Amino acid sequence: MSADDPRPWARALQHVASLSAGQPLDLRVTLNFHPDRSAGGRTVLERLAEDGAYVSQFVTGTSNGGLTAYPGGDRWRWESRIFGGAYDGASAQERPVYGALDFRRSPYGAAPRFGSAHLRLGAAALGRSTFCYPDSYMEPGDFGVVTAGSHVVALAAAGGCDALDDYVEAQVHRPVRLGRDVEALVLDPCHRGTETEAAARALSVPVEWHSGFRLSVAELARHSEYRGPEYVELGRALAVGGFIDPLVLGEAARTGAHDPQDPKRVWHLLARFGR
Repeated sequence: MSADDPRPWARALQHVASLSAGQPLDLRVTLNFHPDRSAGGRTVLERLAEDGAYVSQFVTGTSNGGLTAYPGGDRWRWESRIFGGAYDGASAQERPVYGALDFRRSPYGAAPRFGSAHLRLGAAALGRSTFCYPDSYMEPGDFGVVTAGSHVVALAAAGGCDALDDYVEAQVHRPVRLGRDVEALVLDPCHRGTETEAAARALSVPVEWHSGFRLSVAELARHSEYRGPEYVELGRALAVGGFIDPLVLGEAARTGAHDPQDPKRVWHLLARFGR
């Protein structure tokens, strides 16, 4: 790639490489998401099956984080800063997707804050990814690429932050294609025998299972300070048989009866204390 390469992703990679430090990486990138959430009448897995690709919130208009992916929005501004303006004139389809570098080799994916399931990407995707610590919304100054990324990993490993913030953000450039880039789709076992599993089996990728997220209402009640007592009460109201899990929260989110931020905060409690 030359310095005047016209492709936005190439210029973005070059820019971040010029800011990076450390030794090469031999890890995996994961993309955490909620597989049963829906937008536009389709679940995430249904959209993956139809599109054959994982796309950014600039395309979908949905996110498990903040919804600021539009021209002039915070996500647009953060990308302009991190990538040296490489994507300022790019289309939504050209922009990177977000995941995390699995430096802890977690069975739940590198950033379960953003969902109970994850796509584990292959080595080729690592080579076209960029990394930062902390998260891009905090306007970080430490960056990495596959050839020089150990610095951001060391910072994250020594960070001592909350478990939901314990990740190195990854930005994967160029389209993430299921058949080409994905090693496996890893699901929570609460989805066994459900429509979510059926949708997952329809994809052109292997399906794996982690050991699950599950939290009793008794344990939930011990953590009212984490996101607030109102979310403990919501979790208690949604619980089935005295427990909450991703299936319960997915069903609650799809009803439309709650502010979308409310099930998300209950999910934070489950992801933090229910592994």
